[in-house]
Amino acid sequence: MMTALAASAGSAAADGTATQAAGGVGSLVQSVDWVAIAPPTLTALFALIVLVADLFVPERRKPVLGWIGIAGLVLAGLSLLPILKGDRTTFCLTGHPEVCSYAADHFAVVIQLLVLGGALLTALLSVNPVKDQKLPGGEFWFLLLSSAAGAALLPASRDLATLVIALEVASLPAFALVGIKRGDRLSSEAALKFFLSSVTATAVMLLGVSFVYAATGSLHLVQVAEALTHPDPRLDVLAKTGVALTLVGFAFKTAAAPFHFWVPDTYVGAPLPVAAYLSVVGKAVGFSGLIVVTVEAFPSYGDVWGPFLAVLAALTMTVGNVAALRQRPDRAHSAVRLLAWSSVGQAGYLLVPIASAAYADDAAHAIGSTVAYALMYAAVNLGAFAVAALVARTHRQNRIADYRGLYAAHPVYALALGFFLLCLAGLPPGIIGLFAKVTVFSAAVDAGLAWLAVVMAVNVVIALYYYLQWTAVLFRAPEAAPESGEAAPAARPRVPAALATTVGLTALVGIALSGAPQLVLRFASGALL
Repeated sequence: MMTALAASAGSAAADGTATQAAGGVGSLVQSVDWVAIAPPTLTALFALIVLVADLFVPERRKPVLGWIGIAGLVLAGLSLLPILKGDRTTFCLTGHPEVCSYAADHFAVVIQLLVLGGALLTALLSVNPVKDQKLPGGEFWFLLLSSAAGAALLPASRDLATLVIALEVASLPAFALVGIKRGDRLSSEAALKFFLSSVTATAVMLLGVSFVYAATGSLHLVQVAEALTHPDPRLDVLAKTGVALTLVGFAFKTAAAPFHFWVPDTYVGAPLPVAAYLSVVGKAVGFSGLIVVTVEAFPSYGDVWGPFLAVLAALTMTVGNVAALRQRPDRAHSAVRLLAWSSVGQAGYLLVPIASAAYADDAAHAIGSTVAYALMYAAVNLGAFAVAALVARTHRQNRIADYRGLYAAHPVYALALGFFLLCLAGLPPGIIGLFAKVTVFSAAVDAGLAWLAVVMAVNVVIALYYYLQWTAVLFRAPEAAPESGEAAPAARPRVPAALATTVGLTALVGIALSGAPQLVLRFASGALL
């Protein structure tokens, strides 16, 4: 993250020098708005604190590193308060103060809130697994905070170089987090698949960025957009190719088909909190990157990325929901794999408004729909993973069938998971899920994408089956002898405080938003570039 900020400052200073040489007026001294860059900077700073403290903290006191990381995420979240109102920019060109590399606008603040909130809940969810599974605590918390710093930087990035660096800062630690269970074959295999597919997508994206730079002569999004409005006819094909290839890297992070093949094995092989992190924060990185580059840099090339994302949305939701439909409780299928395929299907819904922005008269409304849906999805999906972590404490395989009788053992947590699943399905009492889906659906209709709205409606119906099937399992009477041969616990196991807090917070957010869904819609409407 520090590298990205330094690169932005260096680029701005270099361009400012060129402007002065041409007779422009400006200062070579870069003024840094520390308040604007506080959220990613504080997160990165606490990552370094954890890394250094790990050298001196004795083994028996390693759990304190987790609480240091949690404190850092809380402070980073609180640092958003001074920038909630009004836009702030920094690392701007000295000759062109309106051209900046970092913008803490409404969109960036909302996505940073989602990222830091998701990272905080992931950290709470990780406190006990890190200790129980004997994961290397110092490395785990350093990697988690480093990835969160890159994810918080990305939505505020306003040049292609900073965007790419932020994407890699968010991604590289995630590879290590997936494979952090040393000696575990599934974890190592998942990390390798995640790494190889991500590197390929990044290489394609870098090729696209180089094409865009060759066609426009700039990396700053504002200048790229201006240059693409009236491109050189000789470079039009190069520019269109660059636009399409640039989107590939971000489409990979969103788990959009056909770039989704890494998701099921990665989620199953990774530690459960890491899978939860990838399902929420990883998606936020991809979607914020897609929104920034399409709306801010490539608005005049909507005829290229609009159809591309519309087809991608239809394919993604269909592949995800059909694959999730095959995960059945009577066939010893994994609950985490079901959540993985569900997240692919949900990614398709999130892509719909972004594709609609290319056709809609009011692109800002379409983008607001994606942000509103992302906020809803983040809260309830993290809640579902939190309950899955509870079940995993007594059933290591974490099959869907293992949730049978959860209501008898843990009625509050069974009701919470049932509520989360109904939110994801868009059924009452999960009103916020229903409102979010209606908002996305209306964005497609308003943009004239009736065929995409029909595809979405069909997929919503398909998803109802597997969400309701899992919900029904929760309230069935427990079996006397589990098929897996695992002994049923003699007494109800104690639920760790951090895990209970995570479930409680996500349930509270879901219930509050279901009671007043206009709150998230109004908040998301301010997330405009």
